[in-house]
Amino acid sequence: MIFRETTLEGVWLVEPEPLSDDRGFFARTWCRREFEARGLNPALAQCSVSWTRARGTVRGLHYQARPHEEAKLVRCTRGAVHDVALDVRRGSPTFGRWIAAELSADNHRMLYVPEGVAHGFQTLADDTEVFYQISETHDPGSERGVRWDDPGCAIAWPLAPVTVSPRDAALPPLRE
Repeated sequence: MIFRETTLEGVWLVEPEPLSDDRGFFARTWCRREFEARGLNPALAQCSVSWTRARGTVRGLHYQARPHEEAKLVRCTRGAVHDVALDVRRGSPTFGRWIAAELSADNHRMLYVPEGVAHGFQTLADDTEVFYQISETHDPGSERGVRWDDPGCAIAWPLAPVTVSPRDAALPPLRE
């Protein structure tokens, strides 16, 4: 696997290194030892999947509060997403900053999102599926989020949003 640091501390773009032959390819998408070697949380407590019907849909920005913070390894297994990580860690030198990467079924890239960083995405294709490997079991009482269109964060979404859930539309801005 190829690990590429981003401008947000602890957020990594991870790319598999396919071994190809006439049948197709084989590639690792997770390796405890390689994650530990970079100081990344290698715990795996839960896997989840989301499916989104329409291109332009925005999901997020979500995170879990202490003591149920989660690290996520996010991969798009069908379609494509504009994947966003927003630093919500108070005291972090990159607090309030975000990065984005295109994840798709074609490019096989993954985004590692550490504890204390909110995550969201916008679908770039209809019928998009996203797979999550998560370090902590989900705790509904610890759900938190930041409004996707918070002007203080100024996230550049590539498309005009088609759908945002009422729950996500009601999330507070980061400074609250």
